[in-house]
Amino acid sequence: MSDKVRVLVVDDEPQMLRTLRINLNARGFDVTTVAAGSDALAAAARTNPHVIVLDLGLPDIDGFTVLAGLRGWTNVPVIVLSARTDASDKVQALDAGADDYVTKPFGMEEFLARLRAAVRRGSTVADGGDPVIETSEFTVDLRAKKVTRAGTDVHLTPTEWGILELLARHQGNLVSQSDILTHVWGPSYRTQTNYLRVYLAGLRRKLEADPTHPRHLLTEAGMGYRLVL
Repeated sequence: MSDKVRVLVVDDEPQMLRTLRINLNARGFDVTTVAAGSDALAAAARTNPHVIVLDLGLPDIDGFTVLAGLRGWTNVPVIVLSARTDASDKVQALDAGADDYVTKPFGMEEFLARLRAAVRRGSTVADGGDPVIETSEFTVDLRAKKVTRAGTDVHLTPTEWGILELLARHQGNLVSQSDILTHVWGPSYRTQTNYLRVYLAGLRRKLEADPTHPRHLLTEAGMGYRLVL
């Protein structure tokens, strides 16, 4: 890499930090490691990383608090790396603004694939001629990569934006689950549909007047999703 991708790793396990630092450095990433939540927020501001790898169980403040602090000022992709396997923890992390959730122990190649996908999502730039999509509840500006509701900017994570952008570009048409997964996460994830319901529910909470009865972000059971005006 001529311009190295900056990765911030936050974990209180010395062996995990060492393993990730060695493997990421070997693949050309610029790696910063910290072992505490308070250090993570300072390091994120100092290094401006392209992606953050965040453990939930930290010694001072937990990962959810760190995630909330990050989402107050940055859209950088965040991959949660945790030994917690409960579905509720995964849903809570994704709802709080995480872009992916990797459970320990994990395979290094799969983790690296997820890391690369997160970097791609965070660095996608819309083309200059992109339209503005207006619904009765919200507006999607594809050129500015911005969503507004009632004149106020709506904060979306890179993953949420990736999903909404794809639906907006195919406004009115059905977009299959596999197409969304391939576009947002990469080809190796086209059959993994477990996250899509969580992300669509999150988008509806942010954008729909009644998230339980959406008017614009619609589900076609077993097939995919569509954005209608």
